[in-house]
Amino acid sequence: MTEETPGFGESAEKPDVPSGATPDDAAPKAAEPSSEEGPAAPAGDAESKTSAQDVSLTAQLDQVRTALSERTADLQRLQAEYQNYRRRVERDKVTVKEIASANLLSELLPTLDDIGRAREHGELVGGFKSVAEALETVVAKMGLQQFGKEGEPFDPTIHEALMHSYAPDVTETTCVAILQPGYRIGERTIRPARVAVAEPQPGAQTVKGDESSAAADSPSADEAKDKETGGPDEG
Repeated sequence: MTEETPGFGESAEKPDVPSGATPDDAAPKAAEPSSEEGPAAPAGDAESKTSAQDVSLTAQLDQVRTALSERTADLQRLQAEYQNYRRRVERDKVTVKEIASANLLSELLPTLDDIGRAREHGELVGGFKSVAEALETVVAKMGLQQFGKEGEPFDPTIHEALMHSYAPDVTETTCVAILQPGYRIGERTIRPARVAVAEPQPGAQTVKGDESSAAADSPSADEAKDKETGGPDEG
């Protein structure tokens, strides 16, 4: 036979219950909320915190927009400066090219003058004529233009008067002879045309005006006859 060990069995499975206590007292009590926890935050504080965050975000967004506007303005100004620089460089290139061409062609003007004089005297013949025409073609391709014609009005910006006279058949200062033609490249004048000019005869227009006025004021022959006879005959 086996001996039962004290403390094991049914009596060991049941907890000790003090005398006079009910079975419910032996059940473990549920954890009660601690009274030490602070009270819940009111709803007004949460709303104020949210509005403060919104204000902060709005301020940051305004700062970003301001910075973006400034950077955009800087970029536009830089782009405009670059475009002006490009146009200035292109204009300077054209100017430098014109100056270089003008300097080269200025050295050839005496040769062109000799060719012109030889043509006027009928000496431009043979191989010399071919060379002269080839040279004139080359300088024309480089933009050299000759100007100065007889009968055109005198312009001191492109003409240089070497001789002066008066002529009754002109109404303004006129180029009556081209002593040396002028040359230009585009709007740049390399050498002015050297000309002889003629002006209207001094007093010519005044004399004509006086004669016409005198003719208008003088009485006609019929009127003079009427005055002599005492007036027209009455019928």
